[in-house]
Amino acid sequence: MTAFAVLIAMTAFFVASEFAIVKVRTTRIDQLIAEGNKRAIKAKKVISNLDEYLSACQLGITITALGLGWLGEPLFEDLLHPLFEQFSIGENVSTIISFIIAFSIVTFVHVVVGELAPKSMAIQKSEEITLMFSSPLIAFYRLMYPVIIFLNGSAQGLTRLFGLKPVSESEMAHTEEELRMILSDSFKGGEINQSEYKYVNKIFEFDDRVAKEIMAPRTEMSTIDKDTTLNEVFEQIGVEQYTRYPVTDGDKDHVIGLINMKNLLTAYIKDSNAGSKPVMDFMQPIIRVIETIPISELLLKIQRERIHMAVLMDEYGGTSGLVTIEDIIEEIVGDIRDEFDIDEVPDVQKLGDYHYIFDAKMLIENVNDILGTTIDEEDIDTIGGWFMTKKFEAITGEKIVEQDYEFTVKDMEGHHILYLEVQKIPSETILEEMQESLEE
Repeated sequence: MTAFAVLIAMTAFFVASEFAIVKVRTTRIDQLIAEGNKRAIKAKKVISNLDEYLSACQLGITITALGLGWLGEPLFEDLLHPLFEQFSIGENVSTIISFIIAFSIVTFVHVVVGELAPKSMAIQKSEEITLMFSSPLIAFYRLMYPVIIFLNGSAQGLTRLFGLKPVSESEMAHTEEELRMILSDSFKGGEINQSEYKYVNKIFEFDDRVAKEIMAPRTEMSTIDKDTTLNEVFEQIGVEQYTRYPVTDGDKDHVIGLINMKNLLTAYIKDSNAGSKPVMDFMQPIIRVIETIPISELLLKIQRERIHMAVLMDEYGGTSGLVTIEDIIEEIVGDIRDEFDIDEVPDVQKLGDYHYIFDAKMLIENVNDILGTTIDEEDIDTIGGWFMTKKFEAITGEKIVEQDYEFTVKDMEGHHILYLEVQKIPSETILEEMQESLEE
């Protein structure tokens, strides 16, 4: 009976080890090693050679299963056989019944105690079990090394015939979609809050965006001519209230640098004659990049050069827009508003069910996400640009119907659309319009 219990315990050990080393997170083991946990060092050795140690677990399970079959059934059969003899049951019948009951007991104990229960524990406590069982598992691996190498090599040869790689050679990293699913599950399970979930998702999107998509377009750029004096600049600042301004030499296609208002104020206070000096005397360098540069690369460039403003150029060398460090950070954390952003209007204003006002600079893909539409226009990024391709000479109040939504120009500045009002058209209205068009 003792030998039987030992074999069950060994089966449980190998089953628990197998599931634990597969389930445990490598990053967590690395963290424990950094904290000085000595058992984590051995655990790292096991999970770093997963193919070999899984083979060790399988070999252990096979050996103990054979041992239980060889020892367990005769043990219980010998215990049950005398009991049946007391009831005057024939020798052949009692042997058969004893074998069936003994086989059932051994199978039940083996499956439940030796496999199912350890498996459930290993899945729920993978870290603790991996740390606890790594040392004895390494000892068993060393003891059975020749057998494991032989069996493992044979298995690898067979799997390669089917074009598969061993576990140790296959990719263990998660794809972006898998990480998003893990993140979603963590949010639903309460492991992370909504802000953390939102930020990490935005980081995934961050790497797919280009500077052109987040820029302030050329038409909205506030610039200062290089010959403007400090006194004239401070008059302009009272209206604009920005920290940095691009400096131009004639027009916006010739941006030659930038000025920082803190530097100008410092110079103005220290030097009584500074007010009559041109801003060119206080100008700093500015970054110039192509408009299609990924914003992740632009962020690195800004950090490296310590210049918080970049001018974007189009394919013809002209200025297409402007990006600041704030624009880039807002792609991750959302809108950042300071004391001067009182009049700033959000990109999306929800007026009711299926009724919105969109900033015309909003990306078409973001509008599609909100409305559930499939608007697509090659070489056009913004919803305002899409509207202009449909009606170039649009005026305030101009309307377009697209995919059951009515797009109306809410506000314009010159030929530049500022805001679009979007509202879902009731089904009855759509039918009436179709009937009117057929009658015409």
